[in-house]
Amino acid sequence: MHVLATAGHVDHGKSTLVRALTGMEPDRWAEERRRGMTIDLGFAWTTLPAGDTVAFVDVPGHERFVPNMLAGIGPVPAAMIVVAADEGWKPQSAEHLAALAALDVRHGLLVVTRSDLADPAPATAQARAEIAGTPLGHVPAVAVSGLTGAGLDDLRAAIETLVAALPPPKLDEPVRLWIDRAFTVKGAGTVVTGTLGAGTLRVGDELTLGDTLVRVRGLQSLGRPADAVPAVARVAVNLRGTHRDDVSRGDALLAPGRFRPTDLIDVRVHGDPTTVLPSTMTLHAGSAAVPVRVRPLGPDTARLRLSRPLPLRIGDRALLRNPGLHHVAGGVTVLDVLPPGLQRRGAASARAEVLATLDGRPDLAGELARRHLIRATTLAEMGIPLPPTSLPQPAAAKTVDPEAPARGTRLTQEVVRRSAPTPNRPDPKAGPAPGPVSITPVAGEWYADPSYWAALFERLPAEVTEYQKQHPLEPGMPLEALRHRLGLPDRTLVTALIRAPLSMRNGRVAAVSSGPPDELVALVEKAFDGLGPFAAPEAHALADLGLGPRQLAAAARTGLVVQLTPQVVLAAGAVDDAAAILAGLPQPFTLSEARRALDTTRRVAVPLLELLDRRAITRRLPDDRRQVR
Repeated sequence: MHVLATAGHVDHGKSTLVRALTGMEPDRWAEERRRGMTIDLGFAWTTLPAGDTVAFVDVPGHERFVPNMLAGIGPVPAAMIVVAADEGWKPQSAEHLAALAALDVRHGLLVVTRSDLADPAPATAQARAEIAGTPLGHVPAVAVSGLTGAGLDDLRAAIETLVAALPPPKLDEPVRLWIDRAFTVKGAGTVVTGTLGAGTLRVGDELTLGDTLVRVRGLQSLGRPADAVPAVARVAVNLRGTHRDDVSRGDALLAPGRFRPTDLIDVRVHGDPTTVLPSTMTLHAGSAAVPVRVRPLGPDTARLRLSRPLPLRIGDRALLRNPGLHHVAGGVTVLDVLPPGLQRRGAASARAEVLATLDGRPDLAGELARRHLIRATTLAEMGIPLPPTSLPQPAAAKTVDPEAPARGTRLTQEVVRRSAPTPNRPDPKAGPAPGPVSITPVAGEWYADPSYWAALFERLPAEVTEYQKQHPLEPGMPLEALRHRLGLPDRTLVTALIRAPLSMRNGRVAAVSSGPPDELVALVEKAFDGLGPFAAPEAHALADLGLGPRQLAAAARTGLVVQLTPQVVLAAGAVDDAAAILAGLPQPFTLSEARRALDTTRRVAVPLLELLDRRAITRRLPDDRRQVR
């Protein structure tokens, strides 16, 4: 199927032409037929002699209904521009052409109607001159009469030539169906219609509608049921999971996890200079019309704050219009759907310099260079192509009960914004840093700019070493403290950076140590000065020396002491020495016999024997005696 939109001034015969081509009435409302003027979008279709099916989106031509017209041509790849031979080029002809140019429609056909009332040559020449300066370029022209039928065969042949030149649909793209009608069918429920520009819709598909999960209950295309409808096509979708009152023109059915609704975008404006744009305008994207606030950044770049989020991606085309003046200011190309803040002084001018280098084509390497870190899901939502294995699959959706009153499932979409400071870049003279150099996920679904990631590799050991110098008694730098220090959004990124000689244990990252601090060694030696091999310093003596719980834990961790209880410590080597002495006793032996052999107190002997039991050096018997294994 191919889809064409009509365009042209009011009462130039667009609907009459569609009626003559298809035998169908595109005006759906009785008011339209009574007044002889299209008010809302109309739809009809026909099969061409060569067998191709063409659907027409008939749009209103009156200036009061331009928003309806824009909702119809927004998702359509080609247009049929209609001009009456007896009236020629008119204001709405110019506004419709400006809209087609703003949306970068590059395939079209000029149809001069009412050729039975006037010579079509002057109107044809004038219209072709106007069209030639737009992306449509030099279009073929056909003169017809809807009243007599003259020229209709030539028009069908011209339409066949036009649709044969249209680019093939992108069937592997995710579904984004901009809704242009929503209504209720008795016994079926909510039905929406739209022009499917890419992808394939199938019965049973689960899609998002706003923050609600809905299921495709049924499909129709050209009035016939279908199990699947590939792009490009006019399609009616029967939905389960939403009520008619929750759907309106401008909403979109979306493939889950592949679009990111946004209310802040940076764009390039193709048309009026941004310096003359009013602060408030209307953005037309797909079938949506949304008021926006305009902040000029560069001569042809601006930031738009949308009054409600739209599912836009990098490279999308939309249109800016001043509804008060009935003026199309120009088209816009979406450059960024997740732009950085502009709070700092000079941030706006710096951002303008960045935007000046962008062309609206999705670029993974460029996005990583600007953002440093970003999730694969966010890249996919922005429209950045990724290898299929890099795209996480959406979570399994909850099964919809066909008999349940459908209100949908609320979805939460995580928006990841990078707040990490830029680390110092590695010295180019120092040679390549360790770590990945290709653009692949560095941890889970995280992508990183290779230079930024290499700089983190270089920085990590220095951060850990500095922390250990400042906290010599701790077993290493806490992982969370290291994450915060590096400005990373996820602990898995820190874990992915750890390489020898760094290691992680119990949530702390440490470098290979050269030994305990000299101050701690001196204090331990002083604590055991003059004591026997199995004598433990008294708690008050340890405290007087400054050996508190942290110091004793550090001394035990570094092998200076053996910590039997929080306040009972023995000199290093005491365990092995005790095992050797106890092995020389008659087996088995009692606690008292062990205490006398070791020449120590019960305060030390009890926890020491328990430690030997835990280490499987001794075995405790049922009568509380022990023997060496």
